[in-house]
Amino acid sequence: MHYKNYFGLFIVLTIIVFYQNCFSQTPSTSENNSLFFIPEILIGKTLEANTDFPETKLQKNLFLSIGRYNFSQNKEWAARLNYPKTGISFGYTDFGNSEKVGQAYSILPFIEFSILKSHIEGLNLQIGFGSSYMNTQYEEISNEFNRAITTKINWSFRSFVYYDMFKSNATDWRFGLGYLHHSNGHTNLPNQGLNSLAASISAKIDHKKSSSYTFEEPNFRAKSQMYFDFRFGLGQNVLSTHFNTKKEVYSIAASAGKIINNTFKFGGGFYYRFYEHYYDYIKNNEALVAEQVPHFTDNPYGYATTFGLFATSELLLDHIGIEFNLGLNIYKPFYKIDWQLNQGYSYDLENGETVEVLGELDWYYEIKRTVSARLGLKYYLWSTNKAPKYNAYIGAHINANLGQADFTELSIGYEYRFGLKEKHK
Repeated sequence: MHYKNYFGLFIVLTIIVFYQNCFSQTPSTSENNSLFFIPEILIGKTLEANTDFPETKLQKNLFLSIGRYNFSQNKEWAARLNYPKTGISFGYTDFGNSEKVGQAYSILPFIEFSILKSHIEGLNLQIGFGSSYMNTQYEEISNEFNRAITTKINWSFRSFVYYDMFKSNATDWRFGLGYLHHSNGHTNLPNQGLNSLAASISAKIDHKKSSSYTFEEPNFRAKSQMYFDFRFGLGQNVLSTHFNTKKEVYSIAASAGKIINNTFKFGGGFYYRFYEHYYDYIKNNEALVAEQVPHFTDNPYGYATTFGLFATSELLLDHIGIEFNLGLNIYKPFYKIDWQLNQGYSYDLENGETVEVLGELDWYYEIKRTVSARLGLKYYLWSTNKAPKYNAYIGAHINANLGQADFTELSIGYEYRFGLKEKHK
């Protein structure tokens, strides 16, 4: 069974994140969770995604961010992270070439931290991760040199450093420098991705004057819990430009580790994956299987699978988890063919014949065959701030071979926490 894509469900998850981080609050702490608004103008440069990429002029962006402070007696995660701001950004981007590259409309949940506070007052780091609608894509005939974007819905990421230049009771005028990225997570090829560098001017406007905040910082005890986690994932990707139909990737994973101070989650585990594209390529005895590994057809299911080990780290922010995994592929036999198909190229001879050149199995291939990565968001059914013994979650992630997207995935999972250990004074 094939689905058009999973981004619609990701948008639902994004809206849940938005609601949870911007509007959900308890009456007793509402004064200290006041909303703020940030209108922002950005100018920058769209970087070339490939050879002969369409020429672009100045990139122009408009963003509106809605967020809140997290000064609360009940939010341990906020206290542990020095009270970051959270919220959501709505953005419009003109990449500087309306005909060939077009525009993007983005929605990105974000978290913003104060950095180097003891040395530079008013310096902040904001990280946003979400989705964008792109109105212009690669077309084989009419837009063949824009190999950056081939789908309308894409993953988006932004990372900016802001400096407060001028402050008043209700408004902070800020200057920012940062990076923006858009790509589809290997759900259609070509997918070079759009990368941009930009500078911004913005105004953070408080809904209430800062003088109205009343807050006494809580003193949480150090604590830790062991946990066990199990998840099932349904992913989607394409194999190559010649096998460019979306097919599924099924995965299961189990992990265990420690949750520290109800905020930082560290662990390790095991994953198993089955790639439908790999299975079909082997089952159909396609060219590279017949030429190089004919024995794969004796067990197409086995050779279409992958398993390995991974280390995981996660920030727990109430109902939200921000997760990054780094893994080691113990078994991924088909990746040799995957690499040769995707890193190769073709050219036409004068007699009209086409010559196919396969990707070279060099040292870089060995690294990417070995190292896996995973980045995404999770939404927990019960607030992690209450350290529930049982919890369930849904997640949206990008899985990668080192830094190159492998597949986009939605997952459901279950977490069990063991006894809580507190350090008494």
